[in-house]
Amino acid sequence: MRSARWAVLALAASVLCAVDAQADGDAVAGKQKAYTCLGCHAIPNYNNVYPTYRVPRLGGQHPEYIVAALKEYQRGERNHGTMHAQASTLSDQDMADVAAYLSAAPGPDHK
Repeated sequence: MRSARWAVLALAASVLCAVDAQADGDAVAGKQKAYTCLGCHAIPNYNNVYPTYRVPRLGGQHPEYIVAALKEYQRGERNHGTMHAQASTLSDQDMADVAAYLSAAPGPDHK
């Protein structure tokens, strides 16, 4: 019984380490990879033409959220043609790097 608990704890620890390693990104590499993103997402009060909606500023956003959103665009779970096209070219490491850079960039309240 005791060894079963240790096995469960070891499995949980390995899963948490894998998630942590996956979330790690290189902000320096992400700066170059995020260049295209900034054309829309770094403009204050920018509205997309079609479909018309306010483009969110991503500076200061949680990196986990950015990665999750990019994966959803990549899989077609979020419906936006331009974002699907952008995300479909990114590897998991690219997404982590972009998220690391954007999460450290100035947020929407920065003036």
